Amino acid sequence: MTGDSGIDTEVPPSGTGCLECEAGGGWWFHLRRCARCGHVGCCDSSPAGHATAHYRSTGHPLVQSYEPGESWFWDYATGELRQSGPDLAPPASRPEDQPAPGPAGRVPSDWANRLR
Repeated sequence: MTGDSGIDTEVPPSGTGCLECEAGGGWWFHLRRCARCGHVGCCDSSPAGHATAHYRSTGHPLVQSYEPGESWFWDYATGELRQSGPDLAPPASRPEDQPAPGPAGRVPSDWANRLR
């Protein structure tokens, strides 16, 4: 449910990868999931930084890591890392067989040089 925290524990993620990178044929380093609407975007180290762009366009301040084994939250409004928070609707991460960076087949061989 959505509360004053800006978190909706019932909304599922928008997909298994960055919504905008998938649509445009891009690639990402790591993924972040909006805790309000489920939008999955790429992190700021990725070439496009779609998770931050989503915050700027919507005002949804909280994201959770969408990487396997990670459950921390980042608050864009305060710049604070939160080590824990409520469980969001499943799945909790990208598929474990999906590589990072990803997706498979679209990551350039010099990807490490392209990180921000």
